[in-house]
Amino acid sequence: MFRSRHSLLIENLALRQQLAAFKRKRGRPKLSTIDKVFWIALRRFWSSWKNALIVVKPETVVHWHRSGFQLYWRFISRVRKPVGRRPVTEEIRELIFQMVAENPTWRAPRIHGELVMLGFQISERSVSRWMGHAPRTPESAQRWLTFLRNHREAIAAMDFFSVPTITFGVLYCFFIIGHHRRRILHCNVTRHPTSTWIVQQLREAFPYEPATEFLILDHDSKYGAEVPAAIRSMDIKAVRTAVGCPWQNGVAERWVGRCRRELLDHVIAISESHLKRLLFSYVEYYHQDRTHCGLQKQTPKKRRRCSGQGKVVAWPRVGGLHHRYERAA
Repeated sequence: MFRSRHSLLIENLALRQQLAAFKRKRGRPKLSTIDKVFWIALRRFWSSWKNALIVVKPETVVHWHRSGFQLYWRFISRVRKPVGRRPVTEEIRELIFQMVAENPTWRAPRIHGELVMLGFQISERSVSRWMGHAPRTPESAQRWLTFLRNHREAIAAMDFFSVPTITFGVLYCFFIIGHHRRRILHCNVTRHPTSTWIVQQLREAFPYEPATEFLILDHDSKYGAEVPAAIRSMDIKAVRTAVGCPWQNGVAERWVGRCRRELLDHVIAISESHLKRLLFSYVEYYHQDRTHCGLQKQTPKKRRRCSGQGKVVAWPRVGGLHHRYERAA
């Protein structure tokens, strides 16, 4: 009920200050910077400051305090010495790019050690980040393409895909594809793909000296232990892909998708012999007529280009699903 003399004096000072603001000859009293500083200071030292406040809302005083806080630290940030990560100069960036180009096996710790020995102050994390921006020279890309061209002749892949029949049965198509020209080295169809049948297909695909050194295959249960053993007996190294990773056999998987889109999605297999005839017809079209982006718009068997004169004639392929276009002589 009875307040202290100190509290009464502060409240009297607050009321007098507001009264002085009201006496100004303005329609709406506007508080100056001194008024705002006064209320911010009073809010800090007097707990009952809200009871004597009638000119503005308490939330406004809080907003003034936060604005002053931002101005204070903005000023401190400008005056003080800048802190944080030092910028990576152009000289350091050029040295990183040079070391990456001249030493392909070096990683961030090795390059960072060389920069430290040269007297540069930079973190290993910054070196690793700038290594990702190093320009790729066309010479290195050309070397990688040359490496692939020299080794893809020794790589082949094998796989299965299923085809439903008109009687709701399932036929299994087996194929072996070479990586060099994307040629189908062997293909066949069966209702019962046993390991003995697969071994026989391998013998038919490689009757003499094998034309491949590596054969990519997945972990299909149809292979069993007999198929890998038969592959090793042919002096071919079996390379198994990881479980659930079809992308590791990308050449074979792309051919399966291509065969489905261009043939199997448009026909219904009546029997095993019917599907085999369709598949062999498509493989012949695939080898002789169909161009490939990966072969520089050529065919696996290198189709001859026509001259620029003569009437264009269309020849149906695969029962009319596709056509080959040539110029009449």
